[in-house]
Amino acid sequence: MPGPVSRFLSRLFGVAPDEAPAVLAGVAMFLLLFAGYFMLRPVRETMGIAGGVDNLQWLFTATFVATLAAIPLFGLLAARARRRRILPWTYGFFALNLLAFAAAIAMAPDNPWVARGFYVWLSVFNLLAISVAWSVLADLFAAAQAKRLFALVAAGASAGGLLGPLLGVLLVGPLGHAGLMVLATALLLASAGAAVALQRWRDRHPLRAEETVARREPLGGNPFAGLTTVFSSPYLMGIATFVVLLASVTTFLYFEQARLVELHFPDREDQTRVFGLLDFIVQSLAILTQLFLTGRIVQRLGLVVLLTAVPVVMALGFLWLALAPTFAVFAVVMVTRRAGEYALARPGREMLFTAVPAEAKYKAKNVIDTAVYRGADAVSGWVKTGVDAIAGHPAVVAVAGAALALGWAFTGWSLARAHGRREREAAGVPSTR
Repeated sequence: MPGPVSRFLSRLFGVAPDEAPAVLAGVAMFLLLFAGYFMLRPVRETMGIAGGVDNLQWLFTATFVATLAAIPLFGLLAARARRRRILPWTYGFFALNLLAFAAAIAMAPDNPWVARGFYVWLSVFNLLAISVAWSVLADLFAAAQAKRLFALVAAGASAGGLLGPLLGVLLVGPLGHAGLMVLATALLLASAGAAVALQRWRDRHPLRAEETVARREPLGGNPFAGLTTVFSSPYLMGIATFVVLLASVTTFLYFEQARLVELHFPDREDQTRVFGLLDFIVQSLAILTQLFLTGRIVQRLGLVVLLTAVPVVMALGFLWLALAPTFAVFAVVMVTRRAGEYALARPGREMLFTAVPAEAKYKAKNVIDTAVYRGADAVSGWVKTGVDAIAGHPAVVAVAGAALALGWAFTGWSLARAHGRREREAAGVPSTR
């Protein structure tokens, strides 16, 4: 008989009684992961500015190179490890990394190379750890379940994004940066535990008779299979294009954020407070949208709204910035972009992967979420620097950002249609074309 939590979730969010344990485990997985990440994120941003805003493109390039190095390592793990153990082993490796950084910062807190190394590492960890978590969800949930549940589970990420900065503010004094890293290690391992609970739930409620056995087997293939899979699939190439445009828009805004924060808030503590405040506002808006709007939007209006709404709003936001390039306007645009991505674009993007084979859900998805994203970061960082040098006026950058956002919207519209065709084909429904 369903318990009170199951009945509450069923009434409020449309969660079936047998899905409640999975939703709670998924929420816990993201909450713990994001709490640890967002606890350390303001530290990373301050370290980035400390190295000089004019040098950010070098950090972005270093992050891309580090991401390229991580791809075959993860590909090797995904090929050899049992499918259900990919996430625990990945998080265990990152936990060891965090403890090593904690020791290095405790011994040399002012070493600039340790700071730069941590900036790059956290930027790689962020995408890879989150990508693997979403891979597990895309692997365990059917497409129909994803439309109802992904936004609700993603609310755990936003809750972690709220909790993390608060933990950082409260504990950075007594624990220091090294202590925060140790605490983040514990949160990361607890997140892996929640993922294991999610796998066990699916064992009890298999989608297909052979599914449980398949998840106990390695995916096989070679360490570079993710790259070849992406290039051989027009659908996956479309997702990669979507990510490139998303990352390019994000990078343009990120560089403007660094420039304006450095200009208006020269004190480092003030910079950290500004970053923390923006994070708090973003996560508050995102969690409300995820809980009460996202699932209803996709069920009533379709996936196309999730994939196009944020790009269209960003195009308008960039044009607003071109006319009024102030910090207040920028803050509104930046908060809207990030909250919209967490609440709409990211769940919509992850739903696209429910229509691909299991190997692509881990290997190809990892390539897109890490190498493609960070490659777009690196290239657009240099493009942004070049546009600034040639144009010398923020309005030109804003207009270029608006053009990118419109391309992003068109790509999202095309992907939503392609996903719909794949769903109909999987269900045996004839195409209407």
